[in-house]
Amino acid sequence: MKRTRIELIDIAERKNLVTAFYKAARGKKYRQNVSEFMANLDGSLCSLSCGILAENLPYGRFHNFFIFDPKRRLIHAACFEDRVFHHALMNLAGPVLEKAMTPSTYACRPGKGVHRAVLKVQDCVRRFPWYVKIDINGYFAAINHELLVNDLLRRFKGKRLISQLERVVRCYENAPGKGLPIGSLTSQYFANYFLDGLDRFLDDDKRVLASVRYMDDIVWWSESRHTAKRVLSDVTEYLQERKRLQVKNNIQIQQSKQGISYCGVRILRGTIRLSRRRKRRYQSRRQYWEELFQQDIIDSVQLQRVYSAVHGITTGTESLHWRMGNLRRHPPLVDA
Repeated sequence: MKRTRIELIDIAERKNLVTAFYKAARGKKYRQNVSEFMANLDGSLCSLSCGILAENLPYGRFHNFFIFDPKRRLIHAACFEDRVFHHALMNLAGPVLEKAMTPSTYACRPGKGVHRAVLKVQDCVRRFPWYVKIDINGYFAAINHELLVNDLLRRFKGKRLISQLERVVRCYENAPGKGLPIGSLTSQYFANYFLDGLDRFLDDDKRVLASVRYMDDIVWWSESRHTAKRVLSDVTEYLQERKRLQVKNNIQIQQSKQGISYCGVRILRGTIRLSRRRKRRYQSRRQYWEELFQQDIIDSVQLQRVYSAVHGITTGTESLHWRMGNLRRHPPLVDA
């Protein structure tokens, strides 16, 4: 397997750092840490470049907070300097990992994403009779550092680059030798790539008619329930032995004609509908922004903009009749 060498001087190169800065600052330019970085942009980028060449990055400083969208998650937001470094690193390393992965995985990839994954699942639901759907128990927190670094060593070479990659992986622990911080760009890439071996395992199994993975949400199709269960047994063993991961107990083995819930929507052969979770999220976000408008925290123009974002929750689904009913049951608090 051909490995790629990336020099630290290329990561620290000014043009790459400028691109990384604008990516990291997108939508966040008015935050204090970003404003302070921008106040002396040349000096900040020069300091960052020196830190990269001295192998002092990332600093490993995190700001922790919870989000509840759609469920409670603990986010570990890296300091802004680390976020710029992550972008600079992945500007060069990301395409290498992207090229290595199979077409069956859809998270955090250009030209892929949730909507493409949903359409692929619907296509498979129409074509194949039985499916198995699984996800991993505490996926990000359970990723083994040693195994992940070994996977990265199969794609990259160069002592200094490998040292930087190891530092990125090991700068956070949920437990000794385990865990990636939810909220970091590198975590998205590394966690997605960590299950590339499973994608290939499923692709090589003749009993598997098709498979789709969105991060750790995995579904595959087989000709019969019996065959599907046999593949499940092998997949569970693979994850335990090769990746030291545990499959959650919420395993689904069902006929495709019954439909499947995936990526927050209900997928049937003839339609794609909002899940109950997305319906609740739509209503709660509507109410949240309308209340802010009533309190004069946002104006009517801002309200219209966020309405568009709220409507985005329903994108890709046949939800017009439900939204009309929702407006009748819960009339807008304001006439915007």
